[in-house]
Amino acid sequence: MKFSSRVGRRIGWLAAFVALASGAFAPAAHAAPKQAVSGTASAAPAQDDPVQNPVGKVTIHFERTTASKCPVTFRIHGSFEGLPAGVQIIRYRVVGTEKWRSFKVPPNHGGAYTTVLQTFEWDWETEETSVQIEIKQPDGLVSNVLHYFKCGLPGEDETFGETTGDVGLTASGGPLAELVADAYVDAVQALSGAEVALVSRYGFYAGLDAGPVTREELWGTQSAGLAVDVHAMTGAQLKSLLAYPNPQGWVLTPSAALRYTLEGGAVTEITLNDVPVTDTQVIKIAANYILMGGWQGFPQWTGTTSVYHGGPDDTAALASYLVKNSPVNPPAGDRVTIR
Repeated sequence: MKFSSRVGRRIGWLAAFVALASGAFAPAAHAAPKQAVSGTASAAPAQDDPVQNPVGKVTIHFERTTASKCPVTFRIHGSFEGLPAGVQIIRYRVVGTEKWRSFKVPPNHGGAYTTVLQTFEWDWETEETSVQIEIKQPDGLVSNVLHYFKCGLPGEDETFGETTGDVGLTASGGPLAELVADAYVDAVQALSGAEVALVSRYGFYAGLDAGPVTREELWGTQSAGLAVDVHAMTGAQLKSLLAYPNPQGWVLTPSAALRYTLEGGAVTEITLNDVPVTDTQVIKIAANYILMGGWQGFPQWTGTTSVYHGGPDDTAALASYLVKNSPVNPPAGDRVTIR
């Protein structure tokens, strides 16, 4: 029995050795790690594996949280699109910095997700004038660029996108005013729900030449640097505002979604996204706060409802829009018809 016990143990050790060598089993303390289910496998997936580039598109939005122009505190919101199903960990950083940050996207995101990425505090000593976000994934995805100029000026040689033709400035505003109105609504729409923007000819000094837009040209359009706000008003209030008899003969120029006709001192036709505007309809409208206050040749926006006060300065809104959409085609200058 004693001999048989020793033989049994030897046979058992031999079987265990053979099994270990063949990979049949491994002790728990030395078991091979399980392959991660999030896509971070030990072997690199194919380059076209969607997990490798989980973000299809990223757009950032500006939200000023202080009343002062400088020093200023503002948030950068990020909207992420084209996300694969399930929980995602997104890593990002501000372009030009080394620190990576991350956040978790919940499983029920539906392919898109929006969150606050960072809060910035800029003062007169801050050298930055723009923010862009980079995503840590193989395709090196980056966001649009957001500019803010009230705490500092960009370099003299810096350009801001380009236009495919001259953007003219007419007696009532024309193509340049239309371009600026498009920039206003684009700057605040995502966070305020603004549907349209209005711009006055007041404060514009020169149009834009075809080609790269220089700092000098940018400041020539509107150098005051007024913050863009959003108010809500009824269709009847809007018609009254648009029909106001400006002493210089100017009209209020809208962004692309709005078109109207002035005839005999009244608005006879007006559409928003090609649909006629009713008197009771409530519309969210972006403009600089000086226009809203009645200081640009048009009446104060009394009786309207304040919606949003987080926009950038108007010069930066235009710069951001030009860079984001470059090359930019000049608007036709036909959104207002006067008979």
